[in-house]
Amino acid sequence: MAHRSVAGIWRTLGTVDAVHGLYYLLMHAVFALHDGGLTTLRLPSVLATAAAAAGVGLIGHRLAGPRAGLLAGLAMPLIPAVQQYAQEGRSYALVCALVVWATWLLLAKRWTGYGAVMLAACLLHEFAVLAVAAHGVTVFARRAETRGFPQARRAFVRAAGGVVAGLAPLAVFSTTQSAQVEWIGRPGAGTLAGYAALTAAALLCRRVRLAPGVRALALPLLLVPSWLLLAVSYLHPLYVDRYVLFCSAGLALLTGAVLDRCWSRVVVLAVVAAALAALLPVGLELRTPQSRKNDVTAVSAAVEAAAGRSGSVDGVLFTPARRRVWTLWRPADFRGLADLSLGRAPRASHTLFGTELPPDLIRGRIRAARRIVVVSDLPGQPLDSGPRESVKRRTLRTYFVSCGSRKITSALVTVYARPGGCPHAGVSRWIGPDPAGRSGP
Repeated sequence: MAHRSVAGIWRTLGTVDAVHGLYYLLMHAVFALHDGGLTTLRLPSVLATAAAAAGVGLIGHRLAGPRAGLLAGLAMPLIPAVQQYAQEGRSYALVCALVVWATWLLLAKRWTGYGAVMLAACLLHEFAVLAVAAHGVTVFARRAETRGFPQARRAFVRAAGGVVAGLAPLAVFSTTQSAQVEWIGRPGAGTLAGYAALTAAALLCRRVRLAPGVRALALPLLLVPSWLLLAVSYLHPLYVDRYVLFCSAGLALLTGAVLDRCWSRVVVLAVVAAALAALLPVGLELRTPQSRKNDVTAVSAAVEAAAGRSGSVDGVLFTPARRRVWTLWRPADFRGLADLSLGRAPRASHTLFGTELPPDLIRGRIRAARRIVVVSDLPGQPLDSGPRESVKRRTLRTYFVSCGSRKITSALVTVYARPGGCPHAGVSRWIGPDPAGRSGP
């Protein structure tokens, strides 16, 4: 998306991914400055995580002193979720940094700056507006008799209203693209139990004599956005943990304040040792491809290898069609393969996944092939019910057999051939047996 023209990005946002539009345009500008591939893609997230840690340190310093601030700033990048999104070319680390610095501006009562930074965070990802709710709890829960606080409350309401008004057009328009989040399910018992345990631990921190400002700020920032999104998700499923990554700032602030309050060399050394023992394996795992749901580089390489080792391959088929997105990082790997169901390519059609041919044409192109590489979801995943997807599955099942498959994270790369047309032992050794034990799709 970032490598498309500004006009191309804008036209695509009219049909899909409007919620990520600002991030796409930002990365378009970054790539225009220096097109360094993966390094350029990930660098903004790395820098944003550093900025978030620095902001948490300054907030902790302001609320509880220099040692608490230093400890909080050091704790922030150790949180596994923060480490994960520091590595990814996505908007969540940037949103987290903006929310942290908006929080600092809130404490400084710089209301224009707060509104501007908070609005930028919300335009990068709409659910950053939940941080405004957390800030509201902080502002209105403080003692009203504090000098000058009634004026601060009024100023906050004006700033928060400006953020909501600025976000409203995007929020309203994005409802027309709500089908993009239909994959999200209701939170499970494990998610609720995890947040219940985190909430209990955070409330126990109140038994430690922390600075009042830390309790008033960190607890709402840690708990309010997550619980709000969880509650809404029982009406319309929307909860994904990365959407509230910025809550990690509240956890880091509490951690720094508690360590500062319980300060002794023995306690700190014990906590550091325990943290390293617990987090080092997680951190190492997060730096492997296996830690991610998709490994698109491996998918591309597997398709290229399948085509090369299976002899004459007539094309590639993606089922469901959205799995075509796995090809967009390394399109050269697919250049020699005809995409049997594709009508117009993603860039030409101003879409993410391209537009597909009518079902009858898809069926004809599949039937004309002798051997096909099929890229699909793993067995057991829900099947798309549209006519194009149904005709792909039905035609493969009727006229082809599976020669074998290779599983790559959440992808399945399978070679299909006409009966009797499977490649010989070379391909069988490469792909192995079909993990589902099937002879067809």
